[in-house]
Amino acid sequence: MPRLLEWKLMMIPTVYLIRHATPDWSRTDLVYHLPPGPPLTAQGEAEAAKLGDFLRDMGVCHVLTSPLERCLHTAEIAGKAVGLTPTVDGRLAEWRPDEKAPDVHARVWPAWVHAGELCLGSGPVALVTHGGPIGLLLTELGMDAKQLAHYQSTFDRRNAVPPAGAWRAVRASPDAPWSLELAFTPEAHKARAWFI
Repeated sequence: MPRLLEWKLMMIPTVYLIRHATPDWSRTDLVYHLPPGPPLTAQGEAEAAKLGDFLRDMGVCHVLTSPLERCLHTAEIAGKAVGLTPTVDGRLAEWRPDEKAPDVHARVWPAWVHAGELCLGSGPVALVTHGGPIGLLLTELGMDAKQLAHYQSTFDRRNAVPPAGAWRAVRASPDAPWSLELAFTPEAHKARAWFI
């Protein structure tokens, strides 16, 4: 990566909100929202490898992940392509049935702030988490309800991103709003275009 581009990436906070790759939904013997949760399928492992190529091309410098198996394995496979070992952050865990939106926000938002601080010093950061927390963060970062509903109707299980998909959040200055872009989807999950 050219030095000027490296410098610009360090100056502009860039965080990737990534949903885990495809898990084995048939594993009903495992509680979905508690570790370990269901593992990835072979398709999920392939999605995570494609995600890794994307993260490498984007110059990601840190990968933080939920402790659940589907996220951890996604982060390990993708991190290998980037040459990074993921850091487990329990705040990125799945939305539990006993949690309300303010509870999830109180847990996930500090992880988001931490990611923003990390990227200022070293470059883009990837957060590998779950659809529920991603939807909540997209709303907090300024996505309106109509746009969020569009993406939730596009992808599986009412998630705003497909398995192994990534939203890019960029902030040009501390006072600027976050710019959000669906930056990566595996081939099998191309999003329909969003027009306002």
